Amino acid sequence: MTKLEALKDALQKHGQEQLLLYWDELNEEQQRLLTEDIEELNLAEVNEFFNRATSSLEEESEKLDDKMTPVPEDKFLSISRSDKGRIKEYYEEGLRQVATGTVGVLLMAGGQGTRLGFAHPKGMFNVGLPSNKSLFRIQGERILKLQRLAKDLTGKDGRITWYIMTSEATMEPTKIYFKQNDYFGLKESDVLMFEQGSLPCFDFEGKILLDEKHRVAKAPDGNGGLYRALRDRGILDDMEQRGVLYLHAHSVDNILIKVADPVFIGYCVAQKADCAAKVVEKSHPNEAVGVVCQVDGKYQVVEYSEITQKTAELTKSDGRLVFNAGNICNHLFTSAFLRKIGNTFEKDLKLHVAKKKIPFIDSTGARVTPTSPNGIKIEKFVFDVFQFAEHFVTVEVPREEEFSALKNADSAGKDCASTARADIFRLHKKYIESANGTVDGLECEISPLVSYGGEGLKALVHGKTLVSPVHLDEEKA
Repeated sequence: MTKLEALKDALQKHGQEQLLLYWDELNEEQQRLLTEDIEELNLAEVNEFFNRATSSLEEESEKLDDKMTPVPEDKFLSISRSDKGRIKEYYEEGLRQVATGTVGVLLMAGGQGTRLGFAHPKGMFNVGLPSNKSLFRIQGERILKLQRLAKDLTGKDGRITWYIMTSEATMEPTKIYFKQNDYFGLKESDVLMFEQGSLPCFDFEGKILLDEKHRVAKAPDGNGGLYRALRDRGILDDMEQRGVLYLHAHSVDNILIKVADPVFIGYCVAQKADCAAKVVEKSHPNEAVGVVCQVDGKYQVVEYSEITQKTAELTKSDGRLVFNAGNICNHLFTSAFLRKIGNTFEKDLKLHVAKKKIPFIDSTGARVTPTSPNGIKIEKFVFDVFQFAEHFVTVEVPREEEFSALKNADSAGKDCASTARADIFRLHKKYIESANGTVDGLECEISPLVSYGGEGLKALVHGKTLVSPVHLDEEKA
């Protein structure tokens, strides 16, 4: 049997023979590329994924009200409502972990800046701060500052390993960008990039689509694809070799992210947590954000559409919402938990379906860009592992200090560069005022190399009036 015959046989066996429809029109190089695409597919697995994912679409959406309970108080830390002495203890424990090299950061950076009107990886986006720093640079400098703070406390030269999960589309430009920027002062050996996986795109009947006559239509497998990627790309092995015990995982598009937040890490260490989520208090009952809670005793994120209005509006005696823990894609995992997920539970992760407008090659050989959804993309979500945790905790952080998403072009007026920039200015002005300084004007930026979270500013700003635009950078400090 020739290689082509074996390919045809495998495709026919799994009902995907349409992928070779234009084989005879392809040149040798195109045939090689299509063969590679098909051989990368585990056809039995992806067909099973389609069946599993679409079966949930046929089920009537069940409201979860009667099965839900909020996160227990003893597994919930509110930063703003907790004793400052305890927060300081967690902070210092987190820095000690950094100093001993047990902390890693996982940055989910597979997204392109398409919705921002930016034709590059989203992490390269410049929101228009006085420094003109990109998201990647801001986050890299926060890691560098945290290492310095850990050394100041302990005298040890600890390191934070930065694992960056890209997509196929963002890997090469991200690698080039980091190299051109000298890894933002971090050691190249402590920055590891790896690709998340992808899954084929299907039509509504389960047939895999062609993006071109010689290429299978594929899409990233969602941020929940990180568990398989960590296992298959050797990242779990690397963590073991380096002695990384705690991994702070977050998305690239939160400009206020406290990367490797020592308070978060210290609290998780104290609680012996294997999995944790940062949350913000919901702004109102109908805010379109998932809620971290328990369902039938298992932790999960419940989408706002999965509960009734009555449950969404339930309040406690203090007037706050009962289900108020808004999920912000900000998590901590132990390396042991990640290994358990990769080895045992990854295959059981829930599959989510997104109906999309997917460009494809039609039966006449023309490439069509549809105007309405014509197929599905299958995704996994990072939070779907919560149910497998043995010791899960939640940390509520002030939204104005730790969460400002960057998803849209400025024309949207929400979760865009203008709002991200304004949130940075507001927070950094607050830091200066807390250090007994004054800011005359609105524009105010503090380099992460000067202050990670508002510390160390008194010597620079006490009793001074700073005129906008303010930019406190390391050179001026």
